Parts: sequence; structure tokens; C-alpha cells
Amino acid sequence: MKNVEEQQEAVLELDDNAVAEYLLRNPDFFIRNALQVEQMQVPHPIRGTVSLVEWHMARSRNHINRLEENMNLLMEQANANEGLFYRLLKLQGRLAAATSLQDMLNRLHRWAREMGLAGANVRLFADRWRIGAPSDFVQLSLSRQAFEPLRIQRLGDNQHYLGPLNGPELLVILPQAKAIGSVAMSLMGSDADLGVLLFSSRDAQHYHEGQGTQLLHELALMLPDLLERWIERV
Repeated sequence: MKNVEEQQEAVLELDDNAVAEYLLRNPDFFIRNALQVEQMQVPHPIRGTVSLVEWHMARSRNHINRLEENMNLLMEQANANEGLFYRLLKLQGRLAAATSLQDMLNRLHRWAREMGLAGANVRLFADRWRIGAPSDFVQLSLSRQAFEPLRIQRLGDNQHYLGPLNGPELLVILPQAKAIGSVAMSLMGSDADLGVLLFSSRDAQHYHEGQGTQLLHELALMLPDLLERWIERV
């Protein structure tokens, strides 16, 4: 007799899937059993238990809050992208209006200073540009071989690096610079093989890992075309 009762209990025992499947097949269950539903209590991490209705309302509020947070984040990103676009467009106009290469580099440097930075510098890989003597811009030349250890250490497989550079690294990339705390460094060109764009700050914490690089990326793509107005590519 006991075995029969145990078998009946096993048949009657329901798991989560069986309950969920029943409710899906009987969507009017909560209407037919409204009184019992109102009396149901479910565990709550703070209040111990709450009614099923309260629990459902809390879930709905949390869902709405998440949707609102996501919407706010999307709006913030849209505003940031719009601001980024106009800043980039304004800078591009300034650089395009330059009357010489030195004028263009000066305009880029002034723009960086207006942003509160120490400055902006462009270094070009010597094997990709014709800037050897008797060019007036030999100082822009950067040996790929000399730069390679820095690239491996700081950039790896990435196109951008944000953070500090040590003394020997600064001597390679910014030999005339003084009191540089951190840099934003980007490889120029669609294949990242034309040179290096650098923005420098005296604040060691100004540039750091995790910051956005969209503006850097767009400038690194834009500058080579502007440079070709005065320097021939190899």
C-alpha cells in the first residue's frame, strides 16, 4: 500500500517546467484564481516575503528602470557622438585652411592647447614619406626600427595607446618634449603604417587605459590625406 502511495506522490509532484508549461497552456489561470494569487507569498531578500502581486510589480518597475537607464545611455552616447563630430569637423576645417605644412602643424598644436593639453605632435615613418634632406621637415622623420620596441611594448596589436611613457620611450618619439605625464598615441593610416600622432599632457593621469579612442581614430585616418598636400608618399 505504501508503494502505491509513493507512486501516486511521484506522479503528482511537479517541477518548474511542468508548472510553467501548464500556465502557458492556461493563460486564464490567474483570472480564475485571482483570490488565491493575491494571497500567494514569494521570498524577498530584504522583506522576507511579499505578495506575488507586489513581486510582479517590483519586477516591472525594475524592468522600466533598466529601459530608462539604457535610453539615457543611448542619449548620452548620441550627444557625445554629435559633439565629437562637430569638434572633428571644426578641426578639419582649420587644418584644411592651412597655407603650409608648418602652418597646419601649428594649427593642430594650438587646437591641442585649447583642449588643455601640452601639445600635439606628428611623426612620420621615414620609409613611407619623402622627408629626407634637403627637406625642411626632417625632424618629423621617425625610424620604424627605433619605434618598433615601443610599439611592441605599448601598442601590441592595437592602433592606440593611452597612458605614460618612460624616459627612453619619450626620447624616441618626443625627443624635445619636457615634463610629459601621459600621452594619447595613435598609428596613422588605414593600415596603421604611416606614422604616429601624439597628444601629450603634463598630467600623468590625464590619459589612461579604458578611455575612448574614437576621436584619435578619426584623426589618425584624416591627417595623412592632409599631409599629402605638402609631402609625397613613398
